[in-house]
Amino acid sequence: PPPPRRYGSAAPFIDGAVQSVADGGMLNVTCTDMAVLSGNHPETCFAKYRSMPIHKGKYLHELALRILLQSLEAQANKYGRHIVPLASFGIDFYVRVFVRVFDGKAEVKNSSLKIGSVYQSTTCPSFHIVPTGRFEGKGYKPSTTTGVGTAGACSETGSPFKIGGPFWIAPIHDLEFVDEAVRRVEKPEDYGQPHDPLPTSKRLHGLLTTVSEELSDSPLYYLLPDLAHTVKTSCPPRPAFIAALESRGYRASSTHKEADAIKTDAPNDVGKVTRWTAAEKILAVEPKFEEKFEKKKPDSHANRRKARRYPPNPEAHWGPKALAGVDLEKRAEKVASRKKRREEEREARQAGGEKRAKGGGE
Repeated sequence: PPPPRRYGSAAPFIDGAVQSVADGGMLNVTCTDMAVLSGNHPETCFAKYRSMPIHKGKYLHELALRILLQSLEAQANKYGRHIVPLASFGIDFYVRVFVRVFDGKAEVKNSSLKIGSVYQSTTCPSFHIVPTGRFEGKGYKPSTTTGVGTAGACSETGSPFKIGGPFWIAPIHDLEFVDEAVRRVEKPEDYGQPHDPLPTSKRLHGLLTTVSEELSDSPLYYLLPDLAHTVKTSCPPRPAFIAALESRGYRASSTHKEADAIKTDAPNDVGKVTRWTAAEKILAVEPKFEEKFEKKKPDSHANRRKARRYPPNPEAHWGPKALAGVDLEKRAEKVASRKKRREEEREARQAGGEKRAKGGGE
C-alpha cells in the first residue's frame, strides 16, 4: 500500500473535521501545499479551497492563512457551525491554524461580514479589502465597491485590478489566547510544567511574541522594500516607518512571517506605493505629508517583550523533506539511472547526426 499522506492539502479532510469536533472544541489544521495557496496554481487553489489567490502577491503567506480559514468557515456553515480563530501561523514552508468550532445558526448569518475579496493593483502594491456582505438595519446586503479606486481602476496609477478571494477578513488571532501562550512559554513552572525547556522554546517565544504584536483587524500587509522600489529610493528602517505612521495618527505593526512587512490601517494614498513604471504619476500628486524618518523607534515599541524575532533557518537548504518511508538510496539510484539513460540517448542522437552528415557529404 502507498505510504500515508504527510504533505499536501488538508482540503479533503476539512468537511469531516468540522463535523466531528465537539461544540467549542479546538481544531488544528496544517497545509503544506504553499505552491497552490501562494498563487502558482490558481486553478488548483480554487478547486480545493474555492478561493482565487493573487499570483506573486507580496502578502502571500497571510493570504494563504486567510484562504484556509475561509474554507473552514464555509464547510462549517453548511452544518450550522462557525469557527473562531485562536492563532494562525505561516511557518517555514507551511501554514497552520488553530480554531474553535461552535454551533450557532445565528452566528452563521454573520459569515458574509467575515469574508471578503482583495482588489490588487496590477502595477503597484496598493490594494483594497471589500467585505462580501454588509449589515444595514435588520438585514444583510451585498457590499459595493464604493471607494475602491476610480472608475474601476487603481486611484494611484489608473491600472486595472486583480481580484482575489473570497478569504477570511476577520481577525486571525485571539490575542488573549496568544498572550497566555507567551506567558506559558516564558514561565512554564508557573503552570505546573516543571520539565526542562523545549528545545525550540526561544524560537516559539519569538513567534508567539511577534503574533501578539500584530494588528488583528488589518488584513494583509505591505513589504517595505517593495514600497521603496516604487520611486527608486532607499528603504527606511521598519521601526522608523512605523513611527512615522503613528505620528500621523495611524496604527502600524510588523508581522510574524515577514521581517520587512508592515500592517497598517493607513489608506493607500498616504505614501508613494507604486513601481517605477508608475512613479511619475504618483510623484505628480501632492503628498499628504512629508516624513524624514528622524524618529528611530515608534512609541508602541517602548514596552516590547524581549524575544528572538525572525530566527534564521535551523540549517542550510531548509525546506520540505522526503516522505517518511521513502528509500532515499533507491530514489538516488533511479535518478542516476534516468540521468545515464538521457546521456546515452543524447550521445546516440549526436552519433546519428554525424553519420548522416558524412553520408550526405559523400
